[in-house]
Amino acid sequence: MVTWRGARSGTVVTVALAGTVLAGTVLTGTVLAGTSSGRDGTARPVADTGRAAAGPLSGKVIVIDPGHNGLNYRYPKVINRKVKAGPFKKACDTTGTSTASGYAEHAYTFDVATRLAALLRAKGATVRLTRPNDRGVGPCIDERAAIGNRAHADAAISIHADGAPASKRGFHVILPGYLKGYTGPIVAPSKRLGYDVRDAFRRGTGEPYANYVAKNGIDVRTDLGGLNMSKVPKVFIECGNMRNGTDAGRLKSASWRQGAAKALATGLARYLAR
Repeated sequence: MVTWRGARSGTVVTVALAGTVLAGTVLTGTVLAGTSSGRDGTARPVADTGRAAAGPLSGKVIVIDPGHNGLNYRYPKVINRKVKAGPFKKACDTTGTSTASGYAEHAYTFDVATRLAALLRAKGATVRLTRPNDRGVGPCIDERAAIGNRAHADAAISIHADGAPASKRGFHVILPGYLKGYTGPIVAPSKRLGYDVRDAFRRGTGEPYANYVAKNGIDVRTDLGGLNMSKVPKVFIECGNMRNGTDAGRLKSASWRQGAAKALATGLARYLAR
């Protein structure tokens, strides 16, 4: 995120601009089987086998939403178009933020999402990502929510990293607030999900609660389309502040990202075991 109170996430499934089809367009509901590691430590998707392993999460469906996308910055007209975000409209998506050295939020979120997908599938879960790679545009915030809705997900999580002032640091989890006609049915289960994710992430990563927003690592919002349009339990997590030197060092570390994915998997499994 460019600012911690700004608009988030968004979409296209297939888009053409000036006669050119966007590369890496999003295929909704794509399932990733696992990961391999590149020489730079970045997790890379492995072809889907169509089968989940037998395990404690067998029969559970989890949707992972890696925030933003790698080509969003090239198509401002696409990501700035307004889409339904509850009883109001917001921009389809944003470009996200980056560290001072240029490590982009969209790359971070996809890397962690891919690692998390592999861990959850190993536990038997069916996992769907809202985008299959980091070379496309979107999808929009309403479509990101719709992917979880169509999958009848048992839980959904949107992964982000913040762009707050450099002197601030820490992580926080965002829960949907009550919005009549929209979030009522998911407020209570999303709260349980959010607290389980918060507790597991803090224990698993050692990252402190954010010291510039939220309280004890928990924020409640009604302005995020990705939550407002969800019909399944869903939370956002801002894993750290990319503009802070300490947080940036962690977010750029492949081993720390693997630990973050493990912590998120633990939190999701705990919620699903209730």
